[in-house]
Amino acid sequence: MELPHRVEQTRRRLLGKQAPGPAAMTDARNPATTAALTATLGLAAASWVVAVGQMQGMDMGVATRLGPFAVFIGLWVVMMAAMMLPGAVPAVVRRAHAGGRVRDVLLFVGSYLAVWTLVGLAVYALYRPHGSYAAGAVVIAAGVYEFTPLKRYCRRRCRESAGPGFEYGLYCVGSSIGLMLILVALSLMSVVWMSLIAALVLAQKLLPPRAAVDVPLALAIVGLGILIVVAPSTVPGATPPM
Repeated sequence: MELPHRVEQTRRRLLGKQAPGPAAMTDARNPATTAALTATLGLAAASWVVAVGQMQGMDMGVATRLGPFAVFIGLWVVMMAAMMLPGAVPAVVRRAHAGGRVRDVLLFVGSYLAVWTLVGLAVYALYRPHGSYAAGAVVIAAGVYEFTPLKRYCRRRCRESAGPGFEYGLYCVGSSIGLMLILVALSLMSVVWMSLIAALVLAQKLLPPRAAVDVPLALAIVGLGILIVVAPSTVPGATPPM
């Protein structure tokens, strides 16, 4: 009876020296995940503070001017960090779990923001101060885009993708570009519109698509565009301040 008992004790000791299982590996990654989550949300919060401070007095509605390139692109990157990083938290956490190294997470976030920086370059090249008719047309187009298969595909990939940051950024641009066009059309320097669009972007990144929510939202955006055309004075930013 003594021998089987000793054999069992030896087996347990040997098992205890084996490589840790999934639960132990998850525990080992928790510090990296916590650090990535804290850094991402901290950067987003700091970016909000900086962006709001820099945008004071710059909101001229549809007549807003972007100013010198260096000033604009610097503010644009800060705005994108503020608006887009909260919704990227699940992807950042997945990257931290997959790699577990701070360098991997930093590269992912940097690549993601680099994609939005390229969008800023396009905005600067194409944007001009405009009137309410042009703003209304852009907002209507943004609402129509919400119905397209491309929007649905990019939104799904943006919520599920765990690939490189640049790839993830491309999907997220495809998902959110329509909403961002509303901000461009009404005032890139409006804290009110920036906050509203950021909330919609965050909701679409974190919540699964639901026709009962997505269709009314798209129709509301189209309706907003029509209202800008027919009654611009009722929509903040649709007319230049007097």
